[in-house]
Amino acid sequence: MSDTTHDGAIAMSAPPSPDEGLTSGQLAAKYGLSVSGARPGLVEYISQLWGRRHFILAFSSAKLTAQYSQAKLGQLWQVATPLLNAAVYYMIFGLILNSGRGMDKAVFIPFLVTGVFVFTFTQTSVMAGVRAISGNVGLVRALHFPRAALPISFALQQLQQLMFSMIVLFVIAASFGSYPSLSWLLIVPALAMQFVFNIGLALIMARLGSNTPDLAQLMPFIMRTWMYASGVMFSISVMLEGKPPWIAEVLMYNPAAIYMDLIRFALIDGYDSSNLPSHVWLAGALWAVLLGIAGFVYFWKAEERYGRG
Repeated sequence: MSDTTHDGAIAMSAPPSPDEGLTSGQLAAKYGLSVSGARPGLVEYISQLWGRRHFILAFSSAKLTAQYSQAKLGQLWQVATPLLNAAVYYMIFGLILNSGRGMDKAVFIPFLVTGVFVFTFTQTSVMAGVRAISGNVGLVRALHFPRAALPISFALQQLQQLMFSMIVLFVIAASFGSYPSLSWLLIVPALAMQFVFNIGLALIMARLGSNTPDLAQLMPFIMRTWMYASGVMFSISVMLEGKPPWIAEVLMYNPAAIYMDLIRFALIDGYDSSNLPSHVWLAGALWAVLLGIAGFVYFWKAEERYGRG
């Protein structure tokens, strides 16, 4: 195309662009472009997460090693911390308040230590999940990876820490007459269900914590209330004897109480099935599946918004 200027010269004009009039979305589709950091489909997201499994394991192990690197006792604090908590609870609830009434001392002490160790597993997973995104914003913004890897790795870190504590728990149980038996194998599926439950809860808290940093300040109070309502230091059925039965039923079917009681049943000889609610294994599995799936989907739906605030 050409135009004649006022002095008689001929000026050439550029031909119209073939992209003229196209919207940004149409341009992206035409040239095969995608939004940076866009949320992938759920199946693709799971595939990406599986591809980062080595990173998840290495990250959790590194965090665990660094957790006590500045302390002189180092990794011994992984066991010493819950043991000291159990000792304090035994002094207050066992000796002063007699919360172990109805139980022999050989049952109550392993009962208490098991409750502290198992509930701490959930408590620390939740607390780490709250800060999984907000506490690692630099990593989230610098690298492209499935963000679910962070809360999952923190839950795995707490599982690794629990493994050290379980060795001490086995020694305590044997010291009070609960010797190794086939029932101890039931600890494996019980912990597996609790681990899946913890991951789901950590994923939910990670999304909530990414938008509300103050949630980290509130969670200790919520977790402490949950601990007292879960029978960590006492038998729910014994303490609520004479109260409306539905109260004990609600408290005994809360997931923290279920996983503690399953491991107590597997580990302690004097803690039989009469202390468990009916269909307890089914209830534990349902809690794990429900929170595991719901937590994962809930976290995935906000994938593209993490680190952009």
